[in-house]
Amino acid sequence: MTFRVVAALLVVCVWLIQQAASFNFDQLQQTAARRFGPQAGNAIRDWQSALNDSKSSGEMEKLRFINAYINGRVAFVDDQTAWQVNDYWATPLESLGRAVGDCEDYTIAKYFSLKYLGVPVSKLRLTYARARIGGPASTITQAHMVLAYYSSPDAEPLILDNLISEIRPASRRADLAPVFSFNSEGVWMAGGQPQPSGGSSGLTRWQDLLTRMKSEGFDI
Repeated sequence: MTFRVVAALLVVCVWLIQQAASFNFDQLQQTAARRFGPQAGNAIRDWQSALNDSKSSGEMEKLRFINAYINGRVAFVDDQTAWQVNDYWATPLESLGRAVGDCEDYTIAKYFSLKYLGVPVSKLRLTYARARIGGPASTITQAHMVLAYYSSPDAEPLILDNLISEIRPASRRADLAPVFSFNSEGVWMAGGQPQPSGGSSGLTRWQDLLTRMKSEGFDI
């Protein structure tokens, strides 16, 4: 193996390490159990086992597994009922520990689960949309959030949703009208145009979420 090949492999390894998240699961389990009871600590331990079992899977397998796993372990409850506020972005510890959440919470838990599994954040965007409810002829919409996965920068995104268990391409989700999307690297307006300045640092709820996650034991 030549020096040039070895150097290239080292660059790839460093890139993968930088992309992946690191979670202090001992701290997370203890924090969850202290805040929400022993069952919450068990839920975090189960999540750890599920993530570790999926590390060697291919990217699409990871998407399907995480989408089903989070959908199956979090029951939909609105923020007013769960947290007594109108809008609260729960950490994955809070969503899985209490086993409740709304659309943002499902999306956040999927995003960080996939990041932990090494899926590059450049392929993942938390996407705000207007969701049409009541059928194709309905004019009634409500705010909704989903996770979009881009296999390449110009690819049609696949949509991970808590409302529909099947991962579908965006062209098969005519019920969703994207408003904007974001990840750890930036913000995009509808149509794929990047926000010219500020990026995701301008999203106060996102920044508050990251601060709370770091205090819980997430190295993100």
